Amino acid sequence: MQIMNFTTLIVALLFFWTGFVCAISFMEAWLKFRVKGVTLAIGLSIGKKVFTALNLMEWAFLLLYAALFVSVRSYRFEVLTYLFVSILLILVMQTFFLLPRLNKRVHLIVEGTSVEKSFLHVYYVSLELLKVILLTILGFYWMANL
Repeated sequence: MQIMNFTTLIVALLFFWTGFVCAISFMEAWLKFRVKGVTLAIGLSIGKKVFTALNLMEWAFLLLYAALFVSVRSYRFEVLTYLFVSILLILVMQTFFLLPRLNKRVHLIVEGTSVEKSFLHVYYVSLELLKVILLTILGFYWMANL
């Protein structure tokens, strides 16, 4: 496969990944609570499943991107590497720090236990926003190589 085709595939992957995150994190996450009959417990349970699936998909996207990235030499290698590492760090923080704690809170709330206020959700959403920005910038950097 030619380098041009790899680059096109990388751009498509990055923008598809960005769309995935935007659709789930910025639409589905709050929209389900507006549906009649969806209680807090039901909404949180759905969210837990959906965000666990999104997280797995993001790891798949990241691994596919990494495989394609090492296949293509770019004149902007350092910038692309910094952006990739930044996205990787965000995904690591979400996977191993935030999601387990948020899932524990969901479990407690669904069981009827009162939980203290927390900024975990704010941190997660902030990292999602930053990740979308970084993915978009990364996609445009690759587009400059087309």
